[in-house]
Amino acid sequence: HTLVEEAPQILPLAGTPNLVIVGREVTLGNNAADLIALESSGRVVIIEIKLAKNSEARRAVIAQILTYAAYLHGLDSMTLETVILRTHLDKRGYENLVAALESNDQEGSFDHLAFSLGLTESLSNGRFRLVVVLDEVPEELVRLTGYLQQISDKVLIDLIRVSAYDIAGSKVLVPQRVDPESQPRQPVTSPQRPSVSGQEFPGADYFENAIESASQEYRMTLTRLTSWAKSLEANGLVKLSSYQGKDGVVTLLPRLKADKAGLVTVANDGRGCLWMWRSVFERRAPLMLSRIEELVAPVTIKQGSVVRDISDELLEALTSAYREAVNGLSGSLGPAN
Repeated sequence: HTLVEEAPQILPLAGTPNLVIVGREVTLGNNAADLIALESSGRVVIIEIKLAKNSEARRAVIAQILTYAAYLHGLDSMTLETVILRTHLDKRGYENLVAALESNDQEGSFDHLAFSLGLTESLSNGRFRLVVVLDEVPEELVRLTGYLQQISDKVLIDLIRVSAYDIAGSKVLVPQRVDPESQPRQPVTSPQRPSVSGQEFPGADYFENAIESASQEYRMTLTRLTSWAKSLEANGLVKLSSYQGKDGVVTLLPRLKADKAGLVTVANDGRGCLWMWRSVFERRAPLMLSRIEELVAPVTIKQGSVVRDISDELLEALTSAYREAVNGLSGSLGPAN
């Protein structure tokens, strides 16, 4: 439960959505859903995690997760936020659902209006994503999921099998999506919403080309940050991609390969800065966090904190943090090949 809560991006879900966990053990009627998340599109995601030896891992788990979906169906977004999720949002330090999504937006692509409309549509029409995570997936459950997918175009169900391996004394958990072979896949669509002006490009080339749009006095800083990010990729620590976000902001994303998230984002906002992501530091590089906090003071590292005073010493510390993140991955979830 904790691993999925801390790194929902590691789940190989259909359509590879960006998820933000907004509640754990969320009371819905007489029971509690393991995890509730939201996609950036506004779609509500319900996640249940079961051991195969648990009898609920068969037909009962589908009935259970559908019961949660039925409870949420027809609610308005205000009730979801202020009644069902209020204590969970407070525990995570989020003022509201929009703040939760904004504070986890590493690309700078979050669209407030599209999210709000998508959330309203998801709740009113029952257009949910249901995720069942198991260590073994019984064939009976695969057939049942395939049937439900075939007769419904609103509910998207992801079956995830997590295999465990012991490697050099560490436990590695590898999640894989299980697709019913007999069922033609329904198109993975988001709720109807206005189009979002954002596009991702592999590598650093798009970001480098966009440096020319920055003021002359900041181009050297952006070029320096790009070179630093490329050195991380050259050393196998990250995979780089560029993102053209809203309001013309272009970002460079040095993502950890197993997390699909980075410790920082390089942002060309006309000047040049780093956005820092505390949740990723706490999860992947906790030993370096205090040192980096010293170097960026008086800035406090939160979700998306902006740092403009970027010394060589800070970049060296961030490189060490990425090394810590990569070297520490063996004890947690890893992606399926």
